[in-house]
Amino acid sequence: MSAQQSVGIQTLLDAEREAQKIVQKAREYRTKRVKDARSEAQKEIDEYKNQKEEEFKKFEKEHSSGNEKAEEDAKKDTDGKVKEIEAIGKKSGGSVVDQLLKCVTEPQPEAPAS
Repeated sequence: MSAQQSVGIQTLLDAEREAQKIVQKAREYRTKRVKDARSEAQKEIDEYKNQKEEEFKKFEKEHSSGNEKAEEDAKKDTDGKVKEIEAIGKKSGGSVVDQLLKCVTEPQPEAPAS
């Protein structure tokens, strides 16, 4: 009987080693799947991020061009007003200076009405 027990024990030990190998392979497979899932998720995140960045750049380009046009229009209006003011200054600047000098050099005091 002891030979049968020895064979039985050896069979159990072989079965345990085989089970350990199967468990180890399952762990390795699970670890590999987790790593693959992480890399796939990271790839999807990067793709989504790139897509949103492109959408933002497109949005920014569409809306900043309106600002550029508004700035350009404002600059044209401002330049026109400045030229108009300069023209008025050249046209009547001399008479304004003369009037100011006359008021300073020839004062005409007036009594208050009340």
